[in-house]
Amino acid sequence: MIPPSINLIVYGFLTQTSIPQLFLAGLIPGLGLALAFVVITAIICAVRPSLGGERRTFPLKAMLGALVQLIPILLLFSVIVGSIYKGWATPTEAAAVGVAGAFVIAFFFGRVDFAMIGQATLGTIKITSMIMLIVIGASFLNFTLASAGLGRELQDFLNGLGLTAVSTMLVIVLIYIVLGFFIETLSLMVVTIPIMVPLVVSLGYDPIWFGILMIVLVEMALITPPVGLNLYVVQGARTSGNLSEVMLGVIPYALVLLLMAAALLIFPQIALFLPALLN
Repeated sequence: MIPPSINLIVYGFLTQTSIPQLFLAGLIPGLGLALAFVVITAIICAVRPSLGGERRTFPLKAMLGALVQLIPILLLFSVIVGSIYKGWATPTEAAAVGVAGAFVIAFFFGRVDFAMIGQATLGTIKITSMIMLIVIGASFLNFTLASAGLGRELQDFLNGLGLTAVSTMLVIVLIYIVLGFFIETLSLMVVTIPIMVPLVVSLGYDPIWFGILMIVLVEMALITPPVGLNLYVVQGARTSGNLSEVMLGVIPYALVLLLMAAALLIFPQIALFLPALLN
């Protein structure tokens, strides 16, 4: 959700929507979700301290000293995102600027060697290949669905139900919640975007706003069983316990995501305020 989000980049490519605008739109909801997660975690640990593990305290000086380590990351983030919004670079060019900035930071800390460069190159090839294959596959799927008239059929079906635009959006949200139980998130985006986005735009909704709403629902899919990928990541990192405990533990966070989706439906300006302000 918070830039530079790969999911937002994929959504922007698939819908030909402005990626910088999507990045701006994701800032307030993303920071809001992060703050809500912190508050929920603090409340849970206050009610049941045993869930928080061993408590450790640090002097203020040590905590401030640790924050200094974040300065290079914040500088890199500012260079990448700032170059986009200042109009100095496109998202693709800003990625190259980010690579150069990361290389300079790594060199400054003495971390540059041939092994690191090889690992970085291999990782770049893997991620780029994955994204491009997704985009290529989505383009073929989009063409197939358009040729079959599936999007038009779905639109006619929903119009035939006599639902209002708001009711139709609630149905779409429900569809994403249900599909999120069973479909991996990138696959969910690739399969549904060619069908849903034209329908949503035809209802008069902003594609930037819908992109943020979709990412919130996709994030919910990451933690909802049985296919929630993050559930298995967390379980793999644990030293004891079973998966059912993890599934129960994510319920408060899934509710927070659901509340954010509801807030975006009721108050679209949560996502659209910054793009409108800086447009």
